[in-house]
Amino acid sequence: MEKRNVFDEAASLTEFWSQRTLQESNGTLLKVAKGLDSTRWHSHDDQDETFLLLSGRLVVQLRDGDVELNPGDLLTVPQGVEHCPVAPEEARFLILGKTVTSNTAGGKPEWSHAEGSL
Repeated sequence: MEKRNVFDEAASLTEFWSQRTLQESNGTLLKVAKGLDSTRWHSHDDQDETFLLLSGRLVVQLRDGDVELNPGDLLTVPQGVEHCPVAPEEARFLILGKTVTSNTAGGKPEWSHAEGSL
């Protein structure tokens, strides 16, 4: 067993829209991420994607309306639902899902490296 601090882990990330797996529980990965600006529109055919916002603001655009998340808010995007997370300011969050989705198919933009990390 290892204790992890989600706030410290999220703060140490060097890329936007990338995920770091912290732990696994009952087949669910608990991953930290940070975002700025927007991902691409995408969906996950193999899993739901749950966001728990730690800091900042995150707007999850859906085809039928936007859902704004503030710190402490939780949202599950069901499997197969097209979405586009947008962070108007740097946002840090926990993602729960079966696999890591920080790739082009998971909506990750080409520019996602944080300043100074290249």
